Amino acid sequence: MVWTLALALHFLQEDAASLPPANAASSSAIGEMIHNSGPVAFTVLVLLLLASIFSWAIMLSKWSSLGKADKQSKRFLRAFRKSSRLSEIATVAEQFRPSPLVSVFNEIHDEYQRQNGGRGLPRNPIALERAAATASSESLTLMESRMTWLATIAAIAPFIGLFGTVWGIIDAFHGLGTAGAATLRAVAPGISEALITTAAGLVVAIPAVVGYNQLTARLREQGARMDDFGRELLNAIENSAMVTPTQPPQPPAPTYAPVEEAPRRRTF
Repeated sequence: MVWTLALALHFLQEDAASLPPANAASSSAIGEMIHNSGPVAFTVLVLLLLASIFSWAIMLSKWSSLGKADKQSKRFLRAFRKSSRLSEIATVAEQFRPSPLVSVFNEIHDEYQRQNGGRGLPRNPIALERAAATASSESLTLMESRMTWLATIAAIAPFIGLFGTVWGIIDAFHGLGTAGAATLRAVAPGISEALITTAAGLVVAIPAVVGYNQLTARLREQGARMDDFGRELLNAIENSAMVTPTQPPQPPAPTYAPVEEAPRRRTF
């Protein structure tokens, strides 16, 4: 029994060694199909390649910028919660500039300074809320730049690949009708060359869809974080003003009317 298993394993190893590698065969077949593609299919593949490069550039740059923003936002929040004065935060806020929370802080702080010089309760708290909302919207719009291109690539890449496939199948059947040989061997090469554009479209679209959804989720987190920080800053301003009330105005010094002296009697 042992000798039988050993001989079987030996023959299986010899058969496996004699077979060509599957990966090499498939890669050579794909390369041959791309090389034999017509001008329309080749143009479609070039467009999909450029779209893939552009989408990956957008995704990598967004991941890098959002990572820096998250890191600086955590550092800014720690510094903000440790400090007891807004003036101290205002002097060091520029050190955390990649964070979108810095823009929210600067807008609220500037509006607070314009209202009553940064002391006491704000005269118009609604104006502070509007300033926070404006800063949050501007920062979120800046972070969302080029996201529409990523969504467009994710949406149209499969259709571009499908166009190349349809065109290739039309070309294959046209050649089949011209040659007059209605066999699978005559049709299969053209159809396989046509279907490679659909595969290329899916290869471009799937990472773009995944990246767009993940980046959109992180952008929503950034927007919620900016809104929460704006409310936290407004609460801190109001609490600080109630703990340290402003100095009551001093009453003016009393003024007394001059007393008229009685006329002196002249003595002669």
